[in-house]
Amino acid sequence: MNRLVLLLASGIFIFYGLTGCQNNSANLDQSSQNKETVFQISAKGKIVARVNNIPIGLDDLNQEIQVYNSMVPAGSPEAKISTREEKIDYLKNEMVRRTLLYQSALNRKLQQGRDFKDALQKAALDLLVVALIKDEAKNIKLTPEEIQNYYDIYKGQFKAAEEINIREIVLPSEDEAKDILVRVLKEEDFAALAKKYSKGKSANSNGNLGFLSSDALFEEMNNNASKLQVGQASGIFRGPEGYYIIKVEARRGGEQMTLEQAKDEIQRALIFIKQQQRLEEIIIKLADQSKIEIYEKEVE
Repeated sequence: MNRLVLLLASGIFIFYGLTGCQNNSANLDQSSQNKETVFQISAKGKIVARVNNIPIGLDDLNQEIQVYNSMVPAGSPEAKISTREEKIDYLKNEMVRRTLLYQSALNRKLQQGRDFKDALQKAALDLLVVALIKDEAKNIKLTPEEIQNYYDIYKGQFKAAEEINIREIVLPSEDEAKDILVRVLKEEDFAALAKKYSKGKSANSNGNLGFLSSDALFEEMNNNASKLQVGQASGIFRGPEGYYIIKVEARRGGEQMTLEQAKDEIQRALIFIKQQQRLEEIIIKLADQSKIEIYEKEVE
Protein backbone atom coordinates (compact mmCIF):
# COMPACT_ATOMS: atom_id res chain seq x y z
CA MET A 1 0.00 0.00 0.00
CA ASN A 2 1.35 3.38 -1.03
CA ARG A 3 1.21 5.59 2.05
CA LEU A 4 1.20 8.88 0.17
CA VAL A 5 -1.55 7.74 -2.17
CA LEU A 6 -3.63 6.64 0.81
CA LEU A 7 -3.28 10.03 2.47
CA LEU A 8 -4.05 11.99 -0.69
CA ALA A 9 -7.00 9.79 -1.61
CA SER A 10 -8.58 10.37 1.77
CA GLY A 11 -8.75 14.11 1.19
CA ILE A 12 -6.90 14.69 4.45
CA PHE A 13 -3.55 16.12 3.48
CA ILE A 14 -1.78 17.35 6.61
CA PHE A 15 1.21 19.31 5.44
CA TYR A 16 2.69 20.89 8.55
CA GLY A 17 0.11 23.76 8.48
CA LEU A 18 -0.19 26.62 6.06
CA THR A 19 0.12 29.76 8.14
CA GLY A 20 -0.40 32.29 5.42
CA CYS A 21 1.40 34.14 2.66
CA GLN A 22 4.11 36.73 2.66
CA ASN A 23 1.55 39.49 2.19
CA ASN A 24 -0.32 40.02 5.45
CA SER A 25 -3.19 42.01 4.01
CA ALA A 26 -6.58 40.29 3.99
CA ASN A 27 -7.74 42.44 1.05
CA LEU A 28 -5.03 42.23 -1.56
CA ASP A 29 -4.93 44.91 -4.22
CA GLN A 30 -4.33 44.08 -7.88
CA SER A 31 -0.59 44.68 -7.74
CA SER A 32 -0.10 42.44 -4.71
CA GLN A 33 -2.15 39.69 -6.36
CA ASN A 34 0.43 39.54 -9.12
CA LYS A 35 3.27 38.96 -6.69
CA GLU A 36 4.59 35.47 -6.17
CA THR A 37 2.72 33.51 -3.52
CA VAL A 38 5.09 31.81 -1.08
CA PHE A 39 3.67 29.85 1.84
CA GLN A 40 5.29 30.19 5.22
CA ILE A 41 5.45 26.71 6.75
CA SER A 42 5.82 26.44 10.49
CA ALA A 43 6.87 23.25 12.26
CA LYS A 44 4.92 22.00 15.28
CA GLY A 45 6.96 20.48 18.08
CA LYS A 46 10.69 19.96 18.16
CA ILE A 47 12.38 19.89 14.77
CA VAL A 48 13.01 16.36 13.49
CA ALA A 49 14.09 17.26 9.94
CA ARG A 50 14.85 20.25 7.77
CA VAL A 51 14.63 20.31 3.98
CA ASN A 52 16.52 23.38 2.78
CA ASN A 53 14.63 26.17 4.58
CA ILE A 54 11.56 24.13 5.55
CA PRO A 55 11.45 22.50 9.03
CA ILE A 56 9.43 19.43 9.93
CA GLY A 57 8.24 19.09 13.53
CA LEU A 58 7.69 16.02 15.68
CA ASP A 59 4.05 16.97 16.28
CA ASP A 60 3.54 17.20 12.50
CA LEU A 61 5.04 13.74 12.06
CA ASN A 62 2.91 12.21 14.83
CA GLN A 63 -0.25 13.88 13.58
CA GLU A 64 0.25 12.67 10.03
CA ILE A 65 1.01 9.13 11.19
CA GLN A 66 -2.12 9.16 13.33
CA VAL A 67 -4.22 10.09 10.28
CA TYR A 68 -2.46 7.45 8.18
CA ASN A 69 -3.02 4.72 10.79
CA SER A 70 -6.71 5.63 11.07
CA MET A 71 -7.14 4.88 7.37
CA VAL A 72 -5.39 1.51 7.34
CA PRO A 73 -8.03 -1.21 6.64
CA ALA A 74 -9.03 -3.26 9.67
CA GLY A 75 -7.81 -6.41 7.96
CA SER A 76 -4.27 -5.07 7.56
CA PRO A 77 -3.10 -4.07 11.06
CA GLU A 78 0.48 -4.91 10.09
CA ALA A 79 0.44 -1.89 7.74
CA LYS A 80 0.12 0.53 10.65
CA ILE A 81 3.12 2.55 11.78
CA SER A 82 3.89 1.71 15.40
CA THR A 83 7.65 1.59 16.02
CA ARG A 84 10.25 4.36 16.19
CA GLU A 85 12.05 2.88 13.20
CA GLU A 86 8.84 2.92 11.14
CA LYS A 87 8.23 6.55 12.10
CA ILE A 88 11.73 7.50 10.96
CA ASP A 89 11.16 5.60 7.72
CA TYR A 90 7.92 7.52 7.17
CA LEU A 91 9.67 10.81 7.90
CA LYS A 92 12.43 10.10 5.39
CA ASN A 93 10.45 8.44 2.63
CA GLU A 94 7.17 10.34 2.77
CA MET A 95 7.43 13.74 4.44
CA VAL A 96 10.95 14.68 3.31
CA ARG A 97 10.33 13.47 -0.25
CA ARG A 98 7.02 15.33 -0.41
CA THR A 99 8.68 18.50 0.84
CA LEU A 100 11.26 18.22 -1.94
CA LEU A 101 8.43 17.98 -4.48
CA TYR A 102 6.68 20.94 -2.84
CA GLN A 103 9.82 23.06 -3.17
CA SER A 104 10.22 22.01 -6.79
CA ALA A 105 6.64 23.07 -7.49
CA LEU A 106 7.33 26.48 -5.95
CA ASN A 107 10.47 26.87 -8.04
CA ARG A 108 8.36 26.25 -11.15
CA LYS A 109 5.88 28.89 -9.87
CA LEU A 110 3.00 26.41 -10.09
CA GLN A 111 1.39 28.20 -7.15
CA GLN A 112 0.63 31.10 -9.47
CA GLY A 113 -1.56 28.99 -11.77
CA ARG A 114 -5.30 29.55 -11.85
CA ASP A 115 -6.08 25.86 -11.26
CA PHE A 116 -3.97 25.88 -8.11
CA LYS A 117 -5.57 29.06 -6.78
CA ASP A 118 -9.08 27.74 -7.47
CA ALA A 119 -8.27 24.44 -5.73
CA LEU A 120 -6.80 26.34 -2.77
CA GLN A 121 -9.96 28.42 -2.38
CA LYS A 122 -12.15 25.31 -2.46
CA ALA A 123 -9.90 23.58 0.08
CA ALA A 124 -10.12 26.65 2.33
CA LEU A 125 -13.92 26.54 2.11
CA ASP A 126 -14.01 22.87 3.20
CA LEU A 127 -11.44 23.36 5.96
CA LEU A 128 -13.25 26.37 7.39
CA VAL A 129 -16.53 24.44 7.47
CA VAL A 130 -14.73 21.65 9.38
CA ALA A 131 -13.26 24.28 11.74
CA LEU A 132 -16.77 25.67 12.36
CA ILE A 133 -18.12 22.19 13.13
CA LYS A 134 -15.27 21.57 15.59
CA ASP A 135 -15.87 24.96 17.19
CA GLU A 136 -19.55 24.14 17.68
CA ALA A 137 -18.67 20.75 19.17
CA LYS A 138 -16.68 22.46 21.94
CA ASN A 139 -19.88 24.04 23.26
CA ILE A 140 -21.87 20.81 23.43
CA LYS A 141 -22.48 19.48 26.94
CA LEU A 142 -23.93 16.08 27.77
CA THR A 143 -25.73 15.09 30.95
CA PRO A 144 -25.53 11.66 32.62
CA GLU A 145 -29.28 11.31 32.00
CA GLU A 146 -28.84 11.76 28.23
CA ILE A 147 -26.11 9.13 28.15
CA GLN A 148 -28.20 6.68 30.21
CA ASN A 149 -31.30 7.22 28.03
CA TYR A 150 -29.32 6.63 24.85
CA TYR A 151 -27.85 3.43 26.27
CA ASP A 152 -31.30 2.17 27.34
CA ILE A 153 -32.78 2.81 23.88
CA TYR A 154 -29.92 1.36 21.83
CA LYS A 155 -28.59 -1.17 24.32
CA GLY A 156 -28.78 -4.02 21.82
CA GLN A 157 -26.27 -2.26 19.56
CA PHE A 158 -23.55 -2.15 22.20
CA LYS A 159 -21.87 -5.52 22.13
CA ALA A 160 -18.21 -6.43 22.20
CA ALA A 161 -16.84 -7.33 18.78
CA GLU A 162 -17.07 -11.04 18.05
CA GLU A 163 -13.94 -12.85 16.89
CA ILE A 164 -13.67 -16.32 15.39
CA ASN A 165 -10.75 -18.73 15.58
CA ILE A 166 -10.63 -20.42 12.17
CA ARG A 167 -8.51 -23.23 10.80
CA GLU A 168 -8.30 -23.58 7.01
CA ILE A 169 -7.25 -26.06 4.35
CA VAL A 170 -6.55 -24.52 0.94
CA LEU A 171 -6.22 -26.69 -2.16
CA PRO A 172 -5.53 -25.83 -5.81
CA SER A 173 -8.31 -27.95 -7.36
CA GLU A 174 -11.87 -28.89 -6.49
CA ASP A 175 -11.14 -32.62 -6.90
CA GLU A 176 -8.34 -32.43 -4.31
CA ALA A 177 -10.64 -30.48 -2.01
CA LYS A 178 -13.33 -33.16 -2.34
CA ASP A 179 -10.87 -35.88 -1.37
CA ILE A 180 -9.82 -33.95 1.74
CA LEU A 181 -13.42 -33.08 2.65
CA VAL A 182 -14.26 -36.80 2.73
CA ARG A 183 -11.45 -37.31 5.23
CA VAL A 184 -12.64 -34.31 7.28
CA LEU A 185 -16.16 -35.76 7.38
CA LYS A 186 -14.66 -39.04 8.61
CA GLU A 187 -13.31 -36.94 11.51
CA GLU A 188 -9.64 -37.19 10.66
CA ASP A 189 -7.57 -34.58 12.51
CA PHE A 190 -8.21 -31.29 10.71
CA ALA A 191 -4.94 -29.69 11.88
CA ALA A 192 -2.89 -32.63 10.65
CA LEU A 193 -4.62 -32.57 7.26
CA ALA A 194 -4.00 -28.82 6.99
CA LYS A 195 -0.32 -29.20 7.79
CA LYS A 196 0.19 -32.02 5.29
CA TYR A 197 -2.03 -31.01 2.37
CA SER A 198 -2.93 -27.31 2.56
CA LYS A 199 -1.26 -25.01 0.03
CA GLY A 200 -2.23 -21.88 1.95
CA LYS A 201 0.14 -19.61 3.83
CA SER A 202 -1.24 -20.93 7.12
CA ALA A 203 -0.11 -24.52 6.47
CA ASN A 204 2.97 -24.09 8.68
CA SER A 205 0.68 -23.28 11.62
CA ASN A 206 -1.56 -26.31 10.93
CA GLY A 207 -4.01 -24.06 9.08
CA ASN A 208 -4.70 -21.92 12.15
CA LEU A 209 -5.54 -18.30 11.31
CA GLY A 210 -5.97 -17.28 14.95
CA PHE A 211 -8.83 -15.10 16.18
CA LEU A 212 -10.19 -12.77 13.50
CA SER A 213 -13.08 -10.32 13.29
CA SER A 214 -15.61 -10.84 10.51
CA ASP A 215 -14.38 -7.81 8.56
CA ALA A 216 -10.92 -9.41 8.35
CA LEU A 217 -12.34 -12.40 6.42
CA PHE A 218 -13.08 -12.45 2.71
CA GLU A 219 -16.78 -12.63 1.90
CA GLU A 220 -17.19 -16.36 1.22
CA MET A 221 -15.15 -17.33 4.27
CA ASN A 222 -17.21 -15.01 6.45
CA ASN A 223 -20.47 -16.39 5.04
CA ASN A 224 -19.41 -19.96 5.73
CA ALA A 225 -17.93 -19.26 9.17
CA SER A 226 -21.08 -17.46 10.32
CA LYS A 227 -23.14 -20.65 9.80
CA LEU A 228 -20.83 -22.97 11.71
CA GLN A 229 -20.90 -23.96 15.35
CA VAL A 230 -17.66 -24.38 17.28
CA GLY A 231 -16.05 -27.65 16.19
CA GLN A 232 -17.89 -27.78 12.86
CA ALA A 233 -16.23 -27.84 9.44
CA SER A 234 -17.57 -26.26 6.27
CA GLY A 235 -18.10 -27.62 2.80
CA ILE A 236 -15.92 -26.56 -0.11
CA PHE A 237 -15.95 -22.96 -1.34
CA ARG A 238 -13.83 -20.82 -3.64
CA GLY A 239 -11.46 -18.15 -2.34
CA PRO A 240 -8.47 -16.03 -3.34
CA GLU A 241 -5.95 -18.91 -3.15
CA GLY A 242 -8.06 -21.80 -4.40
CA TYR A 243 -10.61 -24.14 -2.82
CA TYR A 244 -11.21 -23.81 0.91
CA ILE A 245 -12.45 -25.98 3.76
CA ILE A 246 -12.59 -24.29 7.16
CA LYS A 247 -13.27 -25.32 10.73
CA VAL A 248 -14.38 -23.04 13.55
CA GLU A 249 -12.20 -23.76 16.56
CA ALA A 250 -13.57 -21.15 18.97
CA ARG A 251 -15.54 -17.94 19.28
CA ARG A 252 -15.13 -15.05 21.67
CA GLY A 253 -16.69 -11.63 22.20
CA GLY A 254 -20.25 -10.65 21.40
CA GLU A 255 -21.06 -9.95 25.07
CA GLN A 256 -23.32 -7.10 26.06
CA MET A 257 -21.29 -3.98 26.89
CA THR A 258 -21.96 -2.17 30.15
CA LEU A 259 -22.85 1.50 30.19
CA GLU A 260 -19.31 2.35 31.27
CA GLN A 261 -17.83 0.31 28.43
CA ALA A 262 -20.13 1.95 25.87
CA LYS A 263 -19.87 5.46 27.31
CA ASP A 264 -17.25 6.86 24.92
CA GLU A 265 -19.13 5.58 21.87
CA ILE A 266 -22.40 7.00 23.19
CA GLN A 267 -20.81 10.38 23.83
CA ARG A 268 -19.49 10.51 20.25
CA ALA A 269 -22.91 9.61 18.88
CA LEU A 270 -24.74 12.19 21.01
CA ILE A 271 -22.22 14.92 20.21
CA PHE A 272 -22.66 14.18 16.50
CA ILE A 273 -26.46 14.34 16.78
CA LYS A 274 -26.37 17.61 18.72
CA GLN A 275 -23.77 18.97 16.34
CA GLN A 276 -26.02 18.30 13.36
CA GLN A 277 -28.98 19.89 15.12
CA ARG A 278 -26.95 22.98 15.96
CA LEU A 279 -25.60 23.28 12.42
CA GLU A 280 -29.13 22.99 11.02
CA GLU A 281 -30.20 25.85 13.31
CA ILE A 282 -27.23 27.95 12.13
CA ILE A 283 -27.97 27.22 8.46
CA ILE A 284 -31.65 28.13 8.84
CA LYS A 285 -30.75 31.40 10.56
CA LEU A 286 -28.08 32.27 7.98
CA ALA A 287 -30.41 31.39 5.11
CA ASP A 288 -33.07 33.73 6.50
CA GLN A 289 -30.51 36.55 6.60
CA SER A 290 -29.04 35.86 3.17
CA LYS A 291 -30.02 36.24 -0.45
CA ILE A 292 -29.89 32.84 -2.09
CA GLU A 293 -30.58 32.38 -5.80
CA ILE A 294 -30.79 28.95 -7.40
CA TYR A 295 -31.06 28.72 -11.18
CA GLU A 296 -32.55 25.25 -11.64
CA LYS A 297 -33.04 25.71 -15.41
CA GLU A 298 -29.28 26.05 -15.81
CA VAL A 299 -28.64 22.62 -14.30
CA GLU A 300 -28.12 20.12 -17.13
